[in-house]
Amino acid sequence: MIILKSSRELEKLRAAGRLVARTLEELRRHIRPGVTTAELDRIAEEFIVRHGGRPTFKGYRGFPAAICASPNDVVVHGIPGDVVLQEGDIFSVDVGVTLDGFIGDTAWTYPVGEIDDEAARLLEVARKSLEAGIAAAQPGGYVSDIGAAVQAVVEAAGFSVVREYTGHGVGREMHEDPPVPNYGPPGRGPRLKPGMVLAIEPMVNAGTWKTKTDADGWTVRTADGSLSAHFEHTVAVTDDGPEILTVVD
Repeated sequence: MIILKSSRELEKLRAAGRLVARTLEELRRHIRPGVTTAELDRIAEEFIVRHGGRPTFKGYRGFPAAICASPNDVVVHGIPGDVVLQEGDIFSVDVGVTLDGFIGDTAWTYPVGEIDDEAARLLEVARKSLEAGIAAAQPGGYVSDIGAAVQAVVEAAGFSVVREYTGHGVGREMHEDPPVPNYGPPGRGPRLKPGMVLAIEPMVNAGTWKTKTDADGWTVRTADGSLSAHFEHTVAVTDDGPEILTVVD
């Protein structure tokens, strides 16, 4: 069931979105060669709690950390630990915040130091595909319009879109209806209505779209070892078009 949010609920979602965006900005300042993903997780959790929130991911379905820490060929759900970021890596960080009962969910992929041209192009294309997906979240349209827009940008650049994992509705729960695939034809699925709040999150691979999961049951990698980038915003559908909620004022 798709839950349309009231104006009061949207205000709470904006507040959660601001805090999760500020958390990502705090993390960005610490992403550099030599830092461990466990240290970044500690920084995120302390920042969230200090500002009155709760790390949504920690304990969700048994996930052990505040952030998903996904370097290089890790697509999503990387568990923070003793991995040390190296010069030339790319690093995707996904973070959720619960504030006053509502959730903000966002992700970004960062260069670690200087990265090569192809990695930089992957990040640029993945970010532009997110922008295209958001622009397609227009009232009166269809959920599949979002994925079609993402896929068009990604495949025109010679990259691929992950199929097994999608965006989703978000509100009081982290995963609500509807699923938001990042591929497929436009004009299908539920109609987009004001009050819908969606986590739009392209996962873009340099090689095949296929993935595999590590023995830990969480860490998802590209099947061919190619690089992957992940960008996400929580977006409200409004009468005036899409509104990005996971932004810093």
